[in-house]
Amino acid sequence: MAQHESARKRIRVTEKRTAVNRARLSRIRTFVRKVEQAIEAGEAQVAVQALQEAQPEIQRGVSRGVIHRNAASRKISRLAKGIKKLAA
Repeated sequence: MAQHESARKRIRVTEKRTAVNRARLSRIRTFVRKVEQAIEAGEAQVAVQALQEAQPEIQRGVSRGVIHRNAASRKISRLAKGIKKLAA
């Protein structure tokens, strides 16, 4: 256990930030899952709508430091590619 007050505070702050970041990451995953489910079901319009909702959420995760910008870009690209396959 930490002995200094500053170290104790860092532990408290880290626990709070971890909880917030986990919630954000979970939210991103939920939005991505909705797009993937729509793609699997073959519902192009629903998938497009879900991607439009997921994209800002993913970018918000990037700006908050929850997900790396390249990983976010890759996710969006792969989802868009899946939707494009449906239309073809």
